[in-house]
Amino acid sequence: MLQKNTDMENPYKILVVDDENDILEFIQYNLKKEGYEVHLAHNGQEAIQVAKKVKPDLILLDVMMPVMDGIEACKQIKSEPDFEKTFVVFLTARAEEYSEIAGFNAGADDYISKPIKPRVLLSRINAILRRKNKEVIEQKLSAGNIIIDRETFLVYKGDEKIQLARKEFELLYLLAGKPGKVFTREYILEKVWGDEVLVVDRTIDVHIRKLREKLGDECIGTVKGVGYKFEI
Repeated sequence: MLQKNTDMENPYKILVVDDENDILEFIQYNLKKEGYEVHLAHNGQEAIQVAKKVKPDLILLDVMMPVMDGIEACKQIKSEPDFEKTFVVFLTARAEEYSEIAGFNAGADDYISKPIKPRVLLSRINAILRRKNKEVIEQKLSAGNIIIDRETFLVYKGDEKIQLARKEFELLYLLAGKPGKVFTREYILEKVWGDEVLVVDRTIDVHIRKLREKLGDECIGTVKGVGYKFEI
């Protein structure tokens, strides 16, 4: 059994979910070297059970698994209030656009492609978890008839309560913080995904589309060739 490096303790708990033992051991070894507390599961159903016990800060979730696949597991995890602040990152060898979009629609925060490179894996995880260490910011933001509550990760439009995936929430919070201001795609990628996280342009488009579906098309405007803005 691998032991945690006690010279490099890390406060974060990571749940790694994959049906291949060699991948689990490989990722566990590299994460424990960084001092992370690591928990393992072999399928989506087991992942949900383990997550409820250990309350991980981040879940690395394979897409293709027996019993329950990663997409369904992500949906169930994100539907639980206890996991509103838990990051979910998919591990996948599938490059098809539809699977990536399905993952984001299920509430995923990022994708890491197989074969996994340790330095890239750790860089991406560190970039995501750094957002937990950001300075305290305003907990509630009001823009028109929309209230965004960072403490509960809920959005209210009038009397309607709307639950967003984490990246959807952070994107909305960024745009609504300065109504009318046009945010370039490059700026959005840097502020919402972090400059160490590699994503493609369609990632923003998917999240904007989901926000419009939940809040209404009129809330977010497109400035062709530039970016997006929040409109009251």
